[in-house]
Amino acid sequence: RELGVQVTFFRSRTGHDDRNPSRFAPKQLVLAHAAIALEGEARLRHDQRAARAGFGLAFAGEDDTGVFVDGWELARGADDRYRTRIEARDFGIALGFTPRTAPVLQGDAGFSRKGPRPEQASYYYSRPHLGTSGQLRVDTAELRVQGRAWLDHEWASQYLAPEAAGWDWTGLNLDDGAALTVFRMRARDGTVHWAAATLRDARGRVRTFAPREVAMRPLRTWRSPRTGVDYPVRMGVQAGALALELEPLMDDQELDARASTGTIYWE
Repeated sequence: RELGVQVTFFRSRTGHDDRNPSRFAPKQLVLAHAAIALEGEARLRHDQRAARAGFGLAFAGEDDTGVFVDGWELARGADDRYRTRIEARDFGIALGFTPRTAPVLQGDAGFSRKGPRPEQASYYYSRPHLGTSGQLRVDTAELRVQGRAWLDHEWASQYLAPEAAGWDWTGLNLDDGAALTVFRMRARDGTVHWAAATLRDARGRVRTFAPREVAMRPLRTWRSPRTGVDYPVRMGVQAGALALELEPLMDDQELDARASTGTIYWE
């Protein structure tokens, strides 16, 4: 069966005074989302975790990929291979990810603009075409799986520009070995606040696209029966002359993360 897996970790400053000497002062939060989309099922299976850093509850390394929260973990080993282990309510994930290519530096050598002002940006790299294998647990069934994955690492000091209402994003492992990232920041008035794309072709050549060269057009929407939100689920994507249509494995891939990051989104 076709399936999709999501494992996302966040590290967030809390805004508490760094001069507070107490070990209990919650200066950093670690949050995590995990999900499985299985062909033939009607909706996404998902779960979440959140804890303050320290006391063995949660940790996020600043020198390399190594994060955990409440037993969930993602780490990069000395062999450059990533591993993750997730035990959720009705599913489990135990996967290894082997890089086959060098990282893709998004934007300008890893500096990814999110708007016209310099502060509206992030540092951002991707590891596309990760060879993936391991086991999934679905209820009580154990599944051996293999395929391809994509890892993003992004960090910034602000989430969105004040003019922006949200964003659409995709990262695509293309069949010929190329990798494409496309995103747009949506403005509150319905226009596009910013857009960008990066394409690394099968020969390793990297091209970045200016906002005027990028388009994302909803082709079909789906309304959540739980939140009433309308999501674009079938999307037309364009970066320069490259035009694609994205069709989801299932429409109901809404992830309610209000118990951790306070957000609801479609992945």
